[in-house]
Order: sequence, then structure tokens, then C-alpha cells
Amino acid sequence: MKILNYHHLRLFWAVASEGNLTRASGELHLAPQTVSTQIRDLEESFGVKLFGRQGRGLVLTETGRIVFRYAEDIFNLGRELQDVLRGLPVSRPMQLTVGISEVVPKIIAHHLIEPATQMKKRVHIICREGNLEKLLADLAIHQLDVVLSDSPIPPTVNIKAYNHILGKCGIKFMAVGNLSKGLRQGFPQSLNGAPFLAPVRGTVLRQTLDKWFGTHSIFPEIVGEFEDSALLKVFGQTGAGFFAIPSVIEPEVTRQYLVQPVGLAEGISEHFYAISVDRQIKHPAVTSICDAGRSKLFRQRETLLEKAHSTDQNQC
Repeated sequence: MKILNYHHLRLFWAVASEGNLTRASGELHLAPQTVSTQIRDLEESFGVKLFGRQGRGLVLTETGRIVFRYAEDIFNLGRELQDVLRGLPVSRPMQLTVGISEVVPKIIAHHLIEPATQMKKRVHIICREGNLEKLLADLAIHQLDVVLSDSPIPPTVNIKAYNHILGKCGIKFMAVGNLSKGLRQGFPQSLNGAPFLAPVRGTVLRQTLDKWFGTHSIFPEIVGEFEDSALLKVFGQTGAGFFAIPSVIEPEVTRQYLVQPVGLAEGISEHFYAISVDRQIKHPAVTSICDAGRSKLFRQRETLLEKAHSTDQNQC
């Protein structure tokens, strides 16, 4: 096996970081031709292309992104070594890169990730949001440690990864005070013709809600469709319509968006998953996310909410 040329790797890392050969060459005080030639030597030693062309610019290939991530760790560790030799205090955090499907409510994502921030070892968290298929593609090339989603890996996505169920919860409808009060009377038939702020078509939650409405012969007036669940709630806060949320975050949504519950969509639930390339999760921070999600966020919190609602109904 050939010995890795760390000088060539350093030049590759500099160009990938800058995203521009000329700027990187200037920072390195080397001619662009020199840098280009040595990166080409690195590509030949690996037997793969690390950069591709996009217009006049350079973009990393899939393999290039993997090499870049390893190079980041290598040169960060080198800087840490220099700090140690200079007598500076060093406490290198564990890195956790999380992909969050855009349909996952931000409050749910925060509750799931928060346990990683409370570990004994410091954790540096990087959160990336996007559509599930793009996140899974990044997961496959080790750009992400875990993906949080409200659905398992789609059958159309051909990657080797594993679904880890975190839990499930009910679906509750919410609205501002006056609208909520009116819709509670005669629920769920009161939703027929009412203004509804819906998730976009194609999402699991939208499909679940459409099926539930159809089963109950309810036809709300869809006044808006949203990819971003936080933006949807902001519109709901203004009174534009009622909307659906995972029941476990009802307290936060009530407090943050000044809305009230309308009713529970009986018979349906929303599921949440952690998706990783490992059948058995090895990353300590991902383990903390899964353990806390299963034991606290979904199981304990849902039980407490059910007891609170049961008490409220008995008092009524």
C-alpha cells in the first residue's frame, strides 16, 4: 500500500475549504499550477477523482467529500498537537453531524438532540436540514452520523442504512383561541370546511391526515401548504387556520405560539426514526439521542400528557 502524501492532502484540503483553486494557492503562497499538479498526483495515488467541474468552479465528488472529512480531522488533530506542545489547555470535543428531515418539527429535533449536549464529554454538534433523500445520500458517504426523520428509509432509496425507531405519538389539532374554541364544539366534524394549514403533499404526515379526513368524511379548506413546520405554526399563530402537531410537543407549541388544542385525531399516530449506516449504533452521542428519545420524549411524556388530559376530562 502506498504511503499517504500528507503534503498533497494538505493542498487538497486547502482548495476544498476555499472552494477555489486560485484563492487557495494565494493562501498557500504557491502557483495554482503547482497546487493543481500535486492534487492530481493525490488523485492518481487514490485511483479516484476528488474534484469535478461545475461551470468555472470546482466541486467535490462523493469520494472527495469523504476524503475532505478525514482531512479535516487529520489537520484539526495536528493543530491540537501544536497547542498541547505550547502548553495550551486542550479539550477536543466529540463531533456529531445530524441530518434533520425538513418535515420534523424543530421542537422535536431539539428534544432529540439535547441529550447529546449533556454528555460528560463535550460534543460539537452540526445540524443540517433538507429533504430525506438528499440527507440519506450524505449519510451513505459518511457526511452525516445520523438522520432524524418521521419516516423510515423509502424503498426507492438504494443505500445500506438502518432504521432505529425512536417512538410514536398521537396527532393533535391546534388553533388560536377563538378559532380553537369554535372548532372544539362538535369536533371532529367541526373541521369540515374550516381553514387548514397543511404539510406539503408527499409527506408522511400529509398522507396520514388525508386518509384520516377521508375516513371521517371531513373536507377542510386547505388555505396553505408548508414544507417548514415552524413557518406553518407561525401562520397558525396569526389565526390563518388550524394545524396538526405531534401530541408530545403540545405544551411547547401552546406556550410558544399562543395557540390552544382543538382535539386529538383518534386512531392515527406519527412515528420518528433515527437512521444510521450502522445496524448497531456505535457513536456515543447518537446512542444518547436514541436512548433519551425512547425513554423520555415519547414514552414518559406521552404517558404524562394522557394522564393530564384524562384528569381534565374528569374535572369537566
